[in-house]
Amino acid sequence: MKSYPISIKTFGERAVLVEWPNKVDTSILADILDFMDAFKELKLPGWEMSVAYNSVTMVCNDEHLDFEDIKGVIQECHQKQAATKSKRIQHLWHIPVCYDAEFGIDIEEVSKTLKLSKDELIKQHTSYQYIVYGIGFLPGFMYLGGVPESLEIPRRAEPRLQVAKGSVGLASKQTGIYPQESPGGWNIIGNCPIPLFNPSLKDPCFVKVGDKIQFQQISRAEYDLHKIEGEVGIYKPEKVILNA
Repeated sequence: MKSYPISIKTFGERAVLVEWPNKVDTSILADILDFMDAFKELKLPGWEMSVAYNSVTMVCNDEHLDFEDIKGVIQECHQKQAATKSKRIQHLWHIPVCYDAEFGIDIEEVSKTLKLSKDELIKQHTSYQYIVYGIGFLPGFMYLGGVPESLEIPRRAEPRLQVAKGSVGLASKQTGIYPQESPGGWNIIGNCPIPLFNPSLKDPCFVKVGDKIQFQQISRAEYDLHKIEGEVGIYKPEKVILNA
């Protein structure tokens, strides 16, 4: 397992920012996640971590943070985890999406811009496995990388004040699902009927950073069925263990 150089800096009075090389790369993400697992094994009280594409924000909930002490702990932890085989489980999740015009309010415009038929656009969008590089912006909003160049399209020039819950969008090199209604500037090509975030559960978001997502096209009838199943809590997303 390749290990990358890291930089460690203060990020306010009670936080530390750990940064990896500034590029989007699956091996960098794996190195980040292995480091986080190794740090958790130290069982240091009061710490929370949030991962992005090439960084981890580490927040200390205790009253005092000794930066030099924790910097040494982080460096040692990163060095040791590089020599340890990862035990982390990675899942591939199959997520249903309806691409009907009622939901894909930008799909015709996106098809024209990308010079693809609607069917070809959908075929390409559902053919790839997208890696989850981060979860944020909204609770449960997954930043999915791995979009092929043929589907890359700029954000909308004018963001919408309201984007419907479950909307599936494209923006530059990313695709993603809006887990709740919110403003947004991504190009909307479909809608996912199942809930992605439930604060009443022990694990509010069933998908984890480092997992993969593959979209599956469904009909409007299937959409209505899965929406009801999701609302009553009986829908179970399909998943495959990738590193069993």
